[in-house]
Amino acid sequence: MSRKFDYLGDVEAFIAVVEHGSFTAGAVALSTTPSVLSRAIARLEARLGRQLLQRTTRRLGLTEAGRLYLEQARSAFALLDEAEREVQGQEGELTGRIRLSVPTTYGHYRLPPLLARFARQYPGVQVELNITNRNVDLVAEGFDLAIRLGHLPDSGLVARKLQDEALLLVASPDYLRRAGAPQTLEDLRQHVCLPFVMPRTGRLAPWVFRDGARDIDWVPTSSIEVSDDVLGVVSLAEQGVGICQSYEFIVRDRMDRGLLVELLPLLRGRTRPFSVVYAPHRRQSAAARAMIELLTEA
Repeated sequence: MSRKFDYLGDVEAFIAVVEHGSFTAGAVALSTTPSVLSRAIARLEARLGRQLLQRTTRRLGLTEAGRLYLEQARSAFALLDEAEREVQGQEGELTGRIRLSVPTTYGHYRLPPLLARFARQYPGVQVELNITNRNVDLVAEGFDLAIRLGHLPDSGLVARKLQDEALLLVASPDYLRRAGAPQTLEDLRQHVCLPFVMPRTGRLAPWVFRDGARDIDWVPTSSIEVSDDVLGVVSLAEQGVGICQSYEFIVRDRMDRGLLVELLPLLRGRTRPFSVVYAPHRRQSAAARAMIELLTEA
């Protein structure tokens, strides 16, 4: 009787090459050589009768068949990992790996104490943390979970809201001594505003206010625009460059220390949500479920 799954090593080679971005990096991860991985993927493509990778001199890309096969193969290997952990037990200790992507705001100001608590509670779980303001592709890039900011489009992902975070308008005392404090929204047009360029759209993020029961979205303009790292607007404001809008949990400590001052407090009141998202068709590991539970409880 022939072995039905004797090609699983070739599947593992395929996953390693995609996750690490090249045959060379994949070979290092699996302690083998690029030529061995190349032959393994060629065998797998011959078995499936479909091309999985698009190979050029500069980059590797997945074909449509490759994306589909990668998603299913990862799910299958995750099930095997989970079955092994449940059988082994290890005296009830939770093990495994979580790939988590978070924006810089959450990664620097909200996640550290939660991750410290998770590490103490589950020392056997390995967490691969990606901190970026780019919305990663959870399926194609192999992430178990991601934290997303704002109201989410209908992406097909499962989203569980963590909390709504208040936004404040702030500037440094030095800037206010030089430029004065705005008294109305229109006054802001005479000031140096520090807008952020949204990575997904390339447009300036509007500043949001609430005037009584009326919500206002106001787009700042300036000779200075910040992209990629939204925390840059806070750093610039702290140094007296201009005015920015940021989350209260980011600027509160600076305000308490007198480094920043809140402006137009009567127009505050708007919030944006943070959510944890994951693919609905991927079976979450016990480690990922534990992380979701900790994040939502916090």
